[in-house]
Amino acid sequence: MEKAIVIRLHADFEEMVRKDPESGTEFWCARDLQRLLGYAEWRNFAKVIDKAITACQNAGYDPRHHFVDVNKMVALGSGGQRQIEDIGLTRYACYLIAQNGDPAKEEIAFAQTYFAVQTRKQEIIEKRLAEVERVSARKKLSHSEKELSGIIFERLRDNESFGRIRSKGDMALFGGRTTQDMKRKLTVPKGRALADYLPTITIKAKDFANEITNFNIKQNDLGTEKGITGEHVKNNREVRRLLVDRGIVPEALPPVEDVKKTERRLKSEQKQLHREAKPLEGSVEEL
Repeated sequence: MEKAIVIRLHADFEEMVRKDPESGTEFWCARDLQRLLGYAEWRNFAKVIDKAITACQNAGYDPRHHFVDVNKMVALGSGGQRQIEDIGLTRYACYLIAQNGDPAKEEIAFAQTYFAVQTRKQEIIEKRLAEVERVSARKKLSHSEKELSGIIFERLRDNESFGRIRSKGDMALFGGRTTQDMKRKLTVPKGRALADYLPTITIKAKDFANEITNFNIKQNDLGTEKGITGEHVKNNREVRRLLVDRGIVPEALPPVEDVKKTERRLKSEQKQLHREAKPLEGSVEEL
């Protein structure tokens, strides 16, 4: 496909996008999309829409959330107006229509790529947000563990007690499996922390248990290893119960990417964004 055609089609598609005034969700009107995709007659395009609706259902989505019946007024040659039926389409609906359209049409070929790329960008954004959340959760866990370690040392004056207490907490959280058991199960490299390979939900579970323990040690003035251990085990057991009741079994979750590797990649991407940033041409008033 020639570059000039690509530029024109891209401009046309961007020009036709609309936004719902309440939700801000972007959508296209089927009558507009009909023209953009090279269909001269509505009845032929309606058949493609029907196929797309079926594909939406087969994918497990409610078509009513992606294909919304609307009415709009169109101008007549006499200067009057009349109401015609139309359909509001989400980006996903447009993608399905393109996938079910005539592949011989250049417009369809472009639309398939256009909507696929846009959908993929959204997936990348969602994935990156999830990675940022995990890195943030891991830092918060480190903070709560540092606080717990400090409180324990202050109370017991024993450098080894924190490790013993944390290990008992892990056993309570992971259904009787020790920290070393979980490291072997998740193939955590020697010398690395188990939490660096845990999914976000488990990292947050450990952090939540720590926060409760930190609070109750001070609130109840706990001053023995037995007392602090019992408190920490109870909190981890309760957090585990909460997860399991909702179908989340901590020891059954698969390992994820080393959080340090994830953090390095996020920092690298951020640097790349700064390098690629370009200034506006001229002043804001001239735009």
